[in-house]
Amino acid sequence: MFSLSKLPSTTSVLSAYTTLTALAVLVRTLVSEVQNMTNQLLPKNLQDKILSKVGFLMGNLSSQMTLIIEESTGYTPNEVFEASNIYLGTIVYPSVQRVKISKAEKEKKFSVTISKDEKIIDTFEGVELIWELKIVETQKANCDDGYFSSEKVEQKWFELSFLKNHKKMVLDTYLPFVLEKSKAIKEENKVITLSPLGSYGESVNLHHPSTFDTLAMDPELKQKLMDDLNRFLMRRDYYRRVGKAWKRGYLLYGPPGTGKSSLIAAIANYLKFDIYDMELSSLRSNSDFRRLLVSATNRSILVIEDIDCTIELENRDGGAHQSESQVTLSGLLNFIDGLWSSCGDERIIVFTTNFKERLDPALLRPGRMDMHIHMSYCTPSGFKILASNYLGLKNHCKFREIEQLITELNVTPAEIAEELMISDEADIALDGLIKFLNKKKQVVQNAVDEKENEIEEINKQVETKEIKKRKGNSRRGGRARHKIF
Repeated sequence: MFSLSKLPSTTSVLSAYTTLTALAVLVRTLVSEVQNMTNQLLPKNLQDKILSKVGFLMGNLSSQMTLIIEESTGYTPNEVFEASNIYLGTIVYPSVQRVKISKAEKEKKFSVTISKDEKIIDTFEGVELIWELKIVETQKANCDDGYFSSEKVEQKWFELSFLKNHKKMVLDTYLPFVLEKSKAIKEENKVITLSPLGSYGESVNLHHPSTFDTLAMDPELKQKLMDDLNRFLMRRDYYRRVGKAWKRGYLLYGPPGTGKSSLIAAIANYLKFDIYDMELSSLRSNSDFRRLLVSATNRSILVIEDIDCTIELENRDGGAHQSESQVTLSGLLNFIDGLWSSCGDERIIVFTTNFKERLDPALLRPGRMDMHIHMSYCTPSGFKILASNYLGLKNHCKFREIEQLITELNVTPAEIAEELMISDEADIALDGLIKFLNKKKQVVQNAVDEKENEIEEINKQVETKEIKKRKGNSRRGGRARHKIF
C-alpha cells in the first residue's frame, strides 16, 4: 500500500536538482572545451569525417540527410538514377562485398553495378558520401479479357546519405559532377544502334566499318561536311539563342552505288549517334509522325532512304491520289521542322534519293534539308581511296591508265570496289579493273554508235520523204500549168 512516509523530503529533492544542474553545467563546459581544442588541433575535413562516422554509428539521424534517387518518375526514366548507376560502377572499392558484372555482345568493357543493399562510400572534396541501392519487389495485378494475372515488378532507388551541412555542395557540385562523369563514360563505351523508328526492342548494334577516311567521295566535299557536323555539335547555346530547334537536315542524292548509305554509317560512327530508320510505307496517318518523334532519343540520326519512291505523298492542297496511307506532304514537312520537331536535341535528319528533281521544292529548302550533298560517280581521288582500302596501295604504275578511264566513264565506287575485291594480288585486281573499264567503255561506245546510227537512219528517212514530197509538188505544178494553157 502506498505510504506518504516513503516520499523524499523537499530538502532531498532540491539537493538532487542542484547536483544535476551543476553536473549539466560541468558537462556543457567540458564539451565546449573539447570543441575548442578540436577546432585548434584537427582540420575541419577531419572533424567532418569523424562526426560522420559517429553520426552513422550512433544512428544520429538529426545530423545527416538522405536523398532518394528513384529509377523513374512516372513513365519517364530518371537521368540522375542512370548516371549514378554508371558512375558507381567506376568506384567499386575492395571493401565492397558484392557487385554485378555484365557484358553485351561486342561491347568494349564489362559493366559493373552494385548489388541490392550494398553500400559504397565515395569521397568528394573531402566529404564522405554513402550510396546504397534499394530494390523492392511488388506484385502487379493485370486484367485482360476477364482473366486476372500478376507479375513481379521491381522498384529501384538509390539512397545517398551525407551530413546536412554539405547539402548545397552535394546538389550544386557533386551531383552535376556525377552526371558529367557518367556522360563521358557512356560516350567512351557507347555501341551505336540501328533501330526501326517507332519499334521497341528491335534495335541491333551497328558495326558498319564505314568512316570518313574510307569513303570514296570528293575530299573537299567530305571536309566541308565534317566541318558542318563539328559546328553543329558545338552550337547548343547558339541554337537556343536564335530560337531554333537543335537539329540539322542533309539530303544525299546521286546514282545508285555512290555510297549514300555508307556516308550515313560514317556520320553515325563519327558522331557516335544512334540511327533510326523510318519506313514511310508503314505509316497510316500524319499522327504517326508525332509518335515516332517522341520515341526517338537525343543524339540520333533519323533516316528516310529513297524518299522519292518510298510512297506517293499526297500534296498539300488536297489533290490526292487514292491509297491506304493518309500520309501527306504537309505531315512530312511538319515532321521535319514543325512544332513537334523541337521535342528533342542534337538530331540529324537524312533523306536519300537517286533523283533530286523528283522531290517537292518545299522539302529542299534550308531549315528542312540544310545541306545538299551530291554523291557523284567515282573520281580519280575516290579511286585512290578505294585502292588504299582494298589493296593497301598508295601508288602503282597502272593508276594513270585507270584514272584516265575513270574520267571518261560514269562508273560508281561500288562497281570499282567489286572489281578490287576479286583478288588480294594488286596486279591481278588492277588488271581486272582495267579490263572491266575498257569493256564498259566499249559498251558505252557501242551504245553511242548505235544511237548515232539510229539518228542517221532517221535523218535519211526524213530526207527521203522530203525528196519525194518535192518531186510530188513538182509534178502537180506541171499539170496545173498544162491546164492553164
